[in-house]
Amino acid sequence: MQIAITAQDDGGRSSADDLRGWLGRQRELRGRVKRGSGETPEPGTMGSASEIITLLLAPGGVATVLAAAVVAWVQNRSGSQTVTITRPDGTEITVTSDRVRGLTAQQTGDLAQQIAGSLEQPAQLPAPDGPSAPDGPAGTAEPA
Repeated sequence: MQIAITAQDDGGRSSADDLRGWLGRQRELRGRVKRGSGETPEPGTMGSASEIITLLLAPGGVATVLAAAVVAWVQNRSGSQTVTITRPDGTEITVTSDRVRGLTAQQTGDLAQQIAGSLEQPAQLPAPDGPSAPDGPAGTAEPA
């Protein structure tokens, strides 16, 4: 399963390159982390405000490593950071520094497990046409 990750600071500037480097240093994620293609940059700018990271998840605990690395990265950055992980079915998982900075070690581990569980859930398949068919993507999951 390929996921997309964006990272922005409180000024709306992309932190994707820094996060990509952090993730790439995780042994279990090496070779899985790539620079994605974001929106086309505005003329006169040096890059896209929504640069993305793509990552290929596979069974075997890689989601747990990713989740723990994202939480640790956000906790160790100065200023406000927001990381959004988007599953192929459109489900978004958002981690913000405001919500993770004061967590205990136990709470940090619990959050990483919750994020990993959200990433490992089977992709939501569209329901057949009819009255019970969902409208749009599966929604947003925002771990506490």
